[in-house]
Amino acid sequence: MSAGTLVAAREERAARERLLEALVVGLPGVLALALCLVELGTRSLWLDESATVAIAGQHGAALGSALARDGGNMLGYYALIHLLIGAFGDGVLVLRLPSALAAGATATLTAAIARRLWDRTAAAAAGVLTAVSLTLVYWGQDARSYALMLALISGSFLALIALLDSERAGRGAAWLAYVVLTTGAVYSALAAALIVPAQLPVLAWRRERARALASAVALTAACCVPLAVLAAARGASQLFWVPSPSLRIAQQVLQALTSSGLQPGYYTAAGDALLILTCATLLAAAFAAIAGLWRRRVGAGWAAGGRVRERPAAIAVSWLVVPVLAALVVSAAGHSIFQARYVIVSLPAVALLLAGILRDRRLPRAAAGALLVALLALRVLALAPSYGVSSEQWQAATAYVAGHTRPGDCIAFYPLDARMPFAYYAASQPRLPTPVLPALRWGRVRSFVEEYRTLSPRQLAALPARCSRVWLVSSHRGRLGGPPVSGVNFDRLRALRDALAVRYPTQTARKLGSASPIWIELFTAGA
Repeated sequence: MSAGTLVAAREERAARERLLEALVVGLPGVLALALCLVELGTRSLWLDESATVAIAGQHGAALGSALARDGGNMLGYYALIHLLIGAFGDGVLVLRLPSALAAGATATLTAAIARRLWDRTAAAAAGVLTAVSLTLVYWGQDARSYALMLALISGSFLALIALLDSERAGRGAAWLAYVVLTTGAVYSALAAALIVPAQLPVLAWRRERARALASAVALTAACCVPLAVLAAARGASQLFWVPSPSLRIAQQVLQALTSSGLQPGYYTAAGDALLILTCATLLAAAFAAIAGLWRRRVGAGWAAGGRVRERPAAIAVSWLVVPVLAALVVSAAGHSIFQARYVIVSLPAVALLLAGILRDRRLPRAAAGALLVALLALRVLALAPSYGVSSEQWQAATAYVAGHTRPGDCIAFYPLDARMPFAYYAASQPRLPTPVLPALRWGRVRSFVEEYRTLSPRQLAALPARCSRVWLVSSHRGRLGGPPVSGVNFDRLRALRDALAVRYPTQTARKLGSASPIWIELFTAGA
């Protein structure tokens, strides 16, 4: 065989290898995107999604005020949606498509991390497990920043591994990528800051890179100072609804991380089986990682100049465990942040750990294949029933009120936040009640974030002269037995209802949904 033929054959093999690498890393992202695109616009917007529209739809000083009111949380995400609304409008597909794309990126980046740590088999398993995830697909179909946060966090970990594992020539690019991606993650959602403590323990094995990582973290922290100022000004009041850590909340966190269930009402029998199987597999992975570290006297190989891939499970374990513990510590020291939507910063780590144990040579190949098939099947069964199911039926609520409105009707919302999703769907309705709480005419967009205001005695006294009937639409209205502020908010609603009942003796009520119900009450002066 001639030298030219050998070179051509070698190049052909290299091209096939590159194509295979691209497919292993890229196809999970395509799968995740495809799963998110299924019925992307079917589910009704819920309260937080409408807040995205109301905040990102502002301009100038109003936009700045709305961002400050939200404490800087999701600031970067709101800026992105603001640009998209300005260019393409505020249709549901425009609002949710960035999250779907971010979900696809999360699956691809998770596969890339597994490829860097292990091999192509692990990459394929980690990527597909990430893609077929109730938690990822739900947030990938949602106009909130959590899918984008997960994509940026995954990119941050990939850059961290490159920073610790690369030679001098590529270290600068990895350092810069880490700063950009980690800063972007925090600007997409403040909860992303929980990952930084999870990234520091890897220095136990690569101490010579401590200065590089410390400088990257310091620059990231400096870039996030504006967010810290906004968050400090807002305080913990925006977290009034978050209860203290409990076994029930811990179960919700575990279900979200294992993709076996999701608040407020996405639960199935298959999800219970998935939870048990995933936890058993993760415990086995954690035990194997700890046993391996013990046998090798904790990082002796890395301390001697070994590479990151010699201790890949340690990165995944730290990514999974440390943010959860950090959330518990913060909750114990101040206001609770121990909620599933915040702790899902660790979601990709679950897929990595599962992929790690599936490729373990001590596990027979037939058993590994059967376990992977079982995990994927249960994930599909947990995911499929969630499509098109609205956690809050605001589209139906708006249509119901509009269809039963008469001349002279007025409408009040409690809290004022409830106006935002109602107003989003009200644009297509020909007849609507006159708004009195808040007294803001239809067509005007304003952000009402956690505003539990009510009508003053003077406003209540003036209602019968201008309103023949009053619709009261309420949701997320507080509850007795919850956090103290939540109880106060519910008492305020009861006082409003009692005051309306004095002036409008006849009442009818309709409840839409069960997990996060919307209450529609009609107060009428006569029978």
